[in-house]
Amino acid sequence: MANLRANKIVGIGSTDAGTNFDGPISFNTQGYMYFPTGVTTDRGRGRGFYMLGYNGTPSASASSRIDYINIQSQGNSIKFGDLTTNRYTLGAGANSVRGLFTGGYQDGLSPDTDVNAIEFITIATQGNATDFGDRTQVGRLPACASNDIRCVMASAFTPVGYQNTIDFVTFSTIGNASDFGDLSTARASMSMSCNSTTRGIFNGGYQPAPTTARVNNMEYITFSTTGNTQDFGDLTDDSQSTSGGTASSSTRGLIGLGYVHPARVNSIDFCTIATTGNAQDFGDLQLARNTYGSCSNSTRGIFLGGNDPYTNIIDMVNIATTGDATDFGDVNVGVTGLGAAGSDCHGGLS
Repeated sequence: MANLRANKIVGIGSTDAGTNFDGPISFNTQGYMYFPTGVTTDRGRGRGFYMLGYNGTPSASASSRIDYINIQSQGNSIKFGDLTTNRYTLGAGANSVRGLFTGGYQDGLSPDTDVNAIEFITIATQGNATDFGDRTQVGRLPACASNDIRCVMASAFTPVGYQNTIDFVTFSTIGNASDFGDLSTARASMSMSCNSTTRGIFNGGYQPAPTTARVNNMEYITFSTTGNTQDFGDLTDDSQSTSGGTASSSTRGLIGLGYVHPARVNSIDFCTIATTGNAQDFGDLQLARNTYGSCSNSTRGIFLGGNDPYTNIIDMVNIATTGDATDFGDVNVGVTGLGAAGSDCHGGLS
């Protein structure tokens, strides 16, 4: 057995050059040697999670199940754990450590009801969700935006109607949400937000009577401040989009349009997050649907499950280019919709 010897080892930042090896170094071993790369806080990241929401068949019931995928690879989802109760039409946000599930409609109570509960998971491990706190309002169909510090939750459909409320929590603590500001109009069923490290963009949605309409407007917030949303632009072709999904790098956001009256569509739009302006056409999903989960890393967008018909398909796209989605794998149990997804490496995280 050979020994590697050095006269001395010096610390980082020392003015002493330490030991230099002149020429190549080779190893002859019966095992393997792996050198860690990258920033230590980033090691192991690349995981997406998906709360399944509602099982379309065969039981046609709400679920508590959470699955996960490895975004940089392909394959079927794997069980992660469970929420504390069956729930669907909820929102999800994440930083590099925690995933949050917010609001929704909860089975298992008497009677079943809209809730304001926030639960969290630690993304790097597998296990069941834990109570985090409560939103400032109950309700289903919220949209969440997040960076590494805050999860910002917008709107909901409540027992008394649609709301324009935006509230937020800080990932590193547990506790109830605080007021952030307001959307320009009361609505719900927006596509989940596109995120950069500084901005979150809320897309489309459905407004209440007397101006009942699906809308095509995009509005943004700045994470580091609180306040009302500002106008960003419009989705393509006056699309009135509800219950779609989003993916984002730190510079580009993708918006799956979901339902555009009078039918589900497979269209994907994109925008440049740092600017304002109307969205442009990106490509198409494999299947027209809405109420699907979505997540991303810095290069790849993922769209999971969905409704009409309920499906277990998982699509993927390359965020930096334009083009149609290709197959990633399948949700590994039944067919699902009305769920929510996130990741530890999306565009809102440095």
